[in-house]
Amino acid sequence: MLLSLSSYHYIIIFSTTIIVSYFFNLYAKKSGVPAVLMLIGLGVFINYGLRFSGIERPNLLPILEVIGVVGLILIVLEAALDLKLLKEKIGLIVKSFLVAFLGLGGTAYLAALTLNFLMGVDLLNALLYTIPLSILSSAIILPSIGGLEENKREFMIYESTFSDILGIVGFYSVLTMIGSTSLEGVYGEMFGNLFLTIIFSVIISYVLIYVFQNIKGHVKLFLLIAVLLLLYAVGKMFHLSSLIIILIFGVILNNYKIFFRGDLINLLVVEKVEEVLDDMKVVTAETAFVVRTFFFIIFGWSVYLNSLLNYKVLGIGLVILVIIYTVRALTLFVFNGRDINPQLFLAPRGLITILLFFAIPEEMSVGSEFQGILLFVILVSCLIMTLSLIAHKNKHTTIDASKEDAFLEVGGIKGGSEEENSDNI
Repeated sequence: MLLSLSSYHYIIIFSTTIIVSYFFNLYAKKSGVPAVLMLIGLGVFINYGLRFSGIERPNLLPILEVIGVVGLILIVLEAALDLKLLKEKIGLIVKSFLVAFLGLGGTAYLAALTLNFLMGVDLLNALLYTIPLSILSSAIILPSIGGLEENKREFMIYESTFSDILGIVGFYSVLTMIGSTSLEGVYGEMFGNLFLTIIFSVIISYVLIYVFQNIKGHVKLFLLIAVLLLLYAVGKMFHLSSLIIILIFGVILNNYKIFFRGDLINLLVVEKVEEVLDDMKVVTAETAFVVRTFFFIIFGWSVYLNSLLNYKVLGIGLVILVIIYTVRALTLFVFNGRDINPQLFLAPRGLITILLFFAIPEEMSVGSEFQGILLFVILVSCLIMTLSLIAHKNKHTTIDASKEDAFLEVGGIKGGSEEENSDNI
């Protein structure tokens, strides 16, 4: 059925999907409901609508993986282009890194112990499944936190970005450990690759910024994105932490005045670099929006809600969620004190969790039940975030209304006093 559609039908489907996603975003800003959750719901609706209609559905999982990788790169780049390296932000950056690191490590280890106890999974193998579940989803967080206070919003941007990078590095490190006989060799290879990646990222970032400021024409931005995608793919083939390349490039471009100092600043034409930076922010945000839209709809298309009817799945999923929010509460309390709302509940799992789950080799599978656990944790963590954002939005709306009423009341009293005074005169 789907294969018999004409090119015009595909254009209509593509255009309609983008339009619907745009209105989801508008509704998300007003209601606090993450647009991603609505996209997943739309995918599930399409999935079951086709099933009940008896229409054969094509397997879109290979497409999901490709879209997910591109979306991951664009989301990290989008986040990096929003990060300003200022002296007064150093404390915030260090704090968010420590919260991301401790939260990821603590959640992954305790959840792995849970799988080891309840499902008899080897601890190292269990970490392959719990590390993805311990990563904050910047794909969901970044578009959803526009209504937060500036300091909390910046903290969530840094934390979710660090969580993405640390989670990916940790996942592939564990994957390497499982296939190696010498842990010392694994640690040496891991830190060696990390060091090489950072050095390479800094050098290539300087080169790209210098080269692309001098390129004339109107197609250089997608050319730059294509170069970054190429670097990411080649880096992955050489087992480098490729996401760091994207992050460092974005940070250096957005803070070029810090990195191009002394004689280096003479290499740049500031007006052209500013133009590239501004255009890059727009193109990255727009492209990430499109990729994110189709990724989560296809993910919703691919899931089976029947897996949530398993009591074992629900039980293990609930235990993992308790671990996630307990560890997060402790780490946030240590570094932020009592002011941990709504950050505590902004811990959705999403794009990277799904991508890493599909990257686990079949020979290391712990059974089909875990796909239900994955789906359960993703959906519930997104729902918790939704309720938290709505409550936070309503709270601030009430406070603003109270301030306005108080202001009007004081204004009324003053007005009355002036009228009485004029009468007396």
